[in-house]
Amino acid sequence: MSSHLPEWFCRMFSSPRFAPYRSAVGGDDMRAWALYRWNMEASEAFYSSLHCLEVSLRNAEHARLVSRFGRPDWWVAAPLRDHELMKIAKAERTLRDKGVADPTADALVAELSFGFWVSLLSRFHDRRLWVPVLHAAFPYYSGPRETLRDNLQSMVLLRNRVMHHEPIHHRHLEADHTKIYRLLGYLEPEVVVWLKGFDRAPEVLKRRPNGRSR
Repeated sequence: MSSHLPEWFCRMFSSPRFAPYRSAVGGDDMRAWALYRWNMEASEAFYSSLHCLEVSLRNAEHARLVSRFGRPDWWVAAPLRDHELMKIAKAERTLRDKGVADPTADALVAELSFGFWVSLLSRFHDRRLWVPVLHAAFPYYSGPRETLRDNLQSMVLLRNRVMHHEPIHHRHLEADHTKIYRLLGYLEPEVVVWLKGFDRAPEVLKRRPNGRSR
């Protein structure tokens, strides 16, 4: 890293980690430093909308599956794949390791990942879950299952980059933000109205420092 950067930054943030930011601004360390900080701000700003999408999705799907199978632990009766059942078992072990002696269905639902809930919309589950039950979790959507699943999966990837402190500056973040709102609208438009009252992402995205973007 350049000697123009603060010494503490060079010590605390590795050159390999900083490399994607330098590449995005043609190797200018000071511009890359500004982009690094903005990337953190953008990640923080996306937290609220991603939070709303993940929680709304899992609760909408869970409610429909409980109704369909007549029990809060619907996964006992649902036609899930082995790797999905393994994720549920792993979630239960995680809760027990945290000291939860007898995890409830609600606790397990909260422990399951965003990716798990999106996986229930895969082609494998088209006739097993989507047609008989999960389409109803999206009362304001009328398109094909696969398009919905692909759009949600792209948000899983964004969410994982945000939560693992990875670069997101190279993405078309304005399009990502629009997509989150669209997906939320398929679940419940009132969530969109509520979110807009405190969502910081539009303001942060306008302050992106100079550098490569879509």
